[in-house]
Amino acid sequence: MFELNVVSNTPLGAMTNIDTVAETFLTQIGYIPKGYDPKTDADGVRESVPYRLFMDFFMRNTMKAWTVDELAALMRTTKPTVYRHINKLKSMDILESADVEFDGQMRKGYRIRYGDLRKAWAFTEANVNMAMENYKKTVAHFQALVEKERETGV
Repeated sequence: MFELNVVSNTPLGAMTNIDTVAETFLTQIGYIPKGYDPKTDADGVRESVPYRLFMDFFMRNTMKAWTVDELAALMRTTKPTVYRHINKLKSMDILESADVEFDGQMRKGYRIRYGDLRKAWAFTEANVNMAMENYKKTVAHFQALVEKERETGV
């Protein structure tokens, strides 16, 4: 299922601090909830699992595919926590899976689609456009039903 927050925003091009841009963007798209308070010993959003997962692992190592076991161990958290945040990114169509060798066996790993957020975002945009087109069709159908009801009194 595709899911993304779409909010009115201004481009963040004037900001030069990568962490400020990342935190703002990730909040705008709904990956990090507005007013997020990590329920761990993390001191703020930038030390939280979802932020570190996205920035430290996926963005700063875009070509590497990471296994959930690897990420959980490196971030000292549980696999369900890692899966929860990976699934959010997958629902936005930003991540792709790739086979990786871990502990001598092949496992599923995750990375930014094509190793480039701009390319990954093209998939996100396509999903938004398709969702908006479907809304448009539903609105037209809904309006037609209202008009028919008005005409027939039923």
